[in-house]
Formats: sequence, structure tokens, C-alpha cells
Amino acid sequence: MNTLSLTLNERIAAVKARVSQACAASGRDAADVKVIAVTKYVSLDTMSAVLEAGMEDVAESRWQDAEQKWKALGDKGTWHFIGHLQTNKVKDVIGKFQYIHSLDRLSLAGELQKKADAAGIDVKVFLQVNISGEDTKFGLPPEAVADFLREIAPFHRIKVIGLMTMAPHVEDPELARPVFRGLRELRDRLNSLTLTPEPIQELSMGMSNDFEVAIQEGATQVRLGSVLVGHEEGA
Repeated sequence: MNTLSLTLNERIAAVKARVSQACAASGRDAADVKVIAVTKYVSLDTMSAVLEAGMEDVAESRWQDAEQKWKALGDKGTWHFIGHLQTNKVKDVIGKFQYIHSLDRLSLAGELQKKADAAGIDVKVFLQVNISGEDTKFGLPPEAVADFLREIAPFHRIKVIGLMTMAPHVEDPELARPVFRGLRELRDRLNSLTLTPEPIQELSMGMSNDFEVAIQEGATQVRLGSVLVGHEEGA
């Protein structure tokens, strides 16, 4: 099926059907998987249409690209920041994005704590983990996550709710399975150490080319761009 030739509503319906099938195959409830529409490659008009079509969660990866969209649509939906976040951009995203999926270093944690405390708000974050070990990917090495959680424990405004990873882009999604399984197993090990006030529940993993495998391995949030909202050059 060429998803790019489908209408937005048809793509949304097709994705929901695939999520349900992946959940059924792994004995999970489809209600436990949140689909996040990655809108970073589409226009303001398309993002508006995505929200009007009933998608509740949208994601952007650069404030420079998201600013115009947020000014127009920030009161609609739930916003996720999924890109590498520079410390000097924390002031722009704090209080606007309800979730940040890319906490990966102490300096960023410190700035998030500082800006959130000044605003009197808590910030819900995912720790980005480089399960695959690729040099081109951001994220904490898996073996460093426990110590990182201990280091940021005093930052009372930061609420670690999940882990995030990106698998290598491969033709066969099955090749990404060990990465997704690795993140789930890491989460379970961390929870056994009780390093956070509440157990870490969320796993943000899986994109357009591999989300079904990610769901089978325990993803609770999948980040879908081209298969769901398309890709517009110059957006």
C-alpha cells in the first residue's frame, strides 16, 4: 500500500488498524499504546488538519521549526519535544511542550530544573538511551542510566516517566527488535533498583518503518511521521 497516496483520515485509520494488529499479536491492549503524530516535516495547515482529525498528540524536534505552529495551535493537543534539545533552547520549550523525550545529559537536566522551578511547574521527561550504540545517535549509554538517575534525583521539578530510543533505520524491521527489547529490559532493571519515586512506565520507541515490532516489544508510545501525516518538502 502506498500510504502517501492516501488521505490523512485514511492514513490515520490504517495506522490504528496496524497498531491494533500488533497489539493483538503480542497480547496487549491497543489502548495502552499512544500514537504520536510527528509533524516536524509538515506545514502548519497539515498539522492543524492532523489535530482536527482527532489526533491528540503531536511532536516537533526543533523549536525554530515549531515556533510558528505552537503560536497558532499551542492550545490544541498535547505537545511532545522529540529532538536533541540544546540547553539554550530550554527557555523556549519549557511550559509549552508537555513531554520532552530527549533528556540525555546532566547540563540539560540542570537547565530544565532551573527553568521549570522558576516557572513553578514540573516537567515530564523521557531519558534518551542509545541502545544501538551508534555514533550518530544521541543518548546515554545503557550502562550509564542508573548513575544518571541518581545524579538528577535532587532535581525535584524533573519527573522521569519513561525511556526513549531510536533504532537503526533498516529495511527489515525485525533487525531492530533487539534494540526495542533492550530498552524494555533496561527499564525493568532500573525499576528493580527503585531509583525513581514512581516506577518508570513509558517506552517511547518505534517509528514509521518499525513501530509494529516496537509495540510487540513493549512500546507505550510510537512516534509516527511519514506513514501517518506524510512528508512535505520545505515544511
